[in-house]
Amino acid sequence: MRLNSILNWVALLLITATLFSCNKSKKMESTATGWKYNDAKWGGFHVPEKTNQDTGPGLVMVEGGTFVMGNVYEDVTYEHHHMPRRVTVSSFYMDETEVTNLHYREYMYWLSRVFADEYPEVVRKAMVDTLVWRSELAYNEPFVEYYFRHPSYNNYPVVGVSWKQANDFASWRSDRVNEMMLIKKGILDHDPAQTGIDHFNRDSYLLGNYEGVEKAGLKKQGLFKGKDKPDLESEDIESAEETRSISFSDGIMLPNYRLPTEAEWEYAALALAGNQIAQDESITDRRVYPWDGNSVRWGKRNKWQGKIMANFKRGRGDNMGLAGALNDNAEIPAEVKTFFPNDYGLYNMAGNVSEWTLDVYRALTSVDADDFNPYRGNVFKTREVKEDGSAVFDSLGRAKYRLISDEENVNRRNYRKGYAIDFKDGDEESGVTYGYGVTTLISDKSRVIKGASWNDRAYYLSPGTRRFMEEDQASAEVGFRCAMTRVGSPGGNSFGAKSPFKK
Repeated sequence: MRLNSILNWVALLLITATLFSCNKSKKMESTATGWKYNDAKWGGFHVPEKTNQDTGPGLVMVEGGTFVMGNVYEDVTYEHHHMPRRVTVSSFYMDETEVTNLHYREYMYWLSRVFADEYPEVVRKAMVDTLVWRSELAYNEPFVEYYFRHPSYNNYPVVGVSWKQANDFASWRSDRVNEMMLIKKGILDHDPAQTGIDHFNRDSYLLGNYEGVEKAGLKKQGLFKGKDKPDLESEDIESAEETRSISFSDGIMLPNYRLPTEAEWEYAALALAGNQIAQDESITDRRVYPWDGNSVRWGKRNKWQGKIMANFKRGRGDNMGLAGALNDNAEIPAEVKTFFPNDYGLYNMAGNVSEWTLDVYRALTSVDADDFNPYRGNVFKTREVKEDGSAVFDSLGRAKYRLISDEENVNRRNYRKGYAIDFKDGDEESGVTYGYGVTTLISDKSRVIKGASWNDRAYYLSPGTRRFMEEDQASAEVGFRCAMTRVGSPGGNSFGAKSPFKK
């Protein structure tokens, strides 16, 4: 009896495997025209079989949704710039931890290797400002000398990085990760000898301005494989293969790394998925911090009960507690995985270092911005092109972009402003002016920072709090982490696969 069951299971597996093999070998056809995809005899229009987005290095998937954005607990500073408002955030990816000193030193090493000889200003532009640790009335010189460079601080969050430098790091990371994806797919060979303008940049590669060291050739793209090759002379096949180039629609490359928007950062920090009843779409409890409860200590009865949940300043002169009973075991930033992650698996979304976001600061963003993916800071651009339509590149071999003028948008319905940073708050139509340095510290270069740092009180541990700093300034209390757009389904491409109305 047992033998018969085993034989039945084996037969079932063989049938399933056969069916699966047949389905895989069957050519995809257009549901619009009936023409075959990925077949040179039918024109060779390429459609990748895999459509799901890969998760980039260091990232965690954050499933989007609706939440109440803003300070929903108390406003002890009476700034009234975080009024509660219900918004929706699309799914996205976010770094599991803050970017570390080690990550940034890797970035500096690459810049030095590629640009130091021909473009030393590129390296100087990226250098961390280690002098952010200095104070007239404190002895912090050891941190100036050692915090960024000593291996003991490898896994500590990088500080002394401006908003501009954080964006440059994200762009560099996008290029390195996408270059790695092409190497893994066998399209490019690893080329450690890149120097000057001869280096991989995603946009330049897609625009044909960078060739690199081609490894297996473009026939890896699935147009001519095995028995599917057309009945052509060999030289014609090779010629056809050479005309096949990689495009973003092949799904091999990832979207760019970038800073998270303020809404994304706050949504990810709250991690309401941890106390949400999915069936009822209801939130069972309001969260003050990125964890349940109203205390900064672990409240559940187990071996962790009473443990501090984040690295912050408990009170004046108390950065880490008493010797023998250090409350958070960190007088400055701690290692990036020191404390419990939140329900999305993200570390230090409260405490350790405050973090740069993509947004330009305005006090009334919560009133003015859309309720779907709210964001202030859009500067809409388009690629510069020559008369023949080809792209223009700068001295580093990167595609150049220009601001879209308002005149180009006259006939558009969805937006009219190319420069939308001060839209409804600072432009001529709004009637609001900001006298930076005279009547206010707010300008179009003021960027939102979120979260408490190692030197902040518990109030700033609440994700709804917000502050700002000039985009070209840096601080010993501010670091950053990267995010990435999620393309396709927000939850995994499974919803709606079968209609409930079909019998």
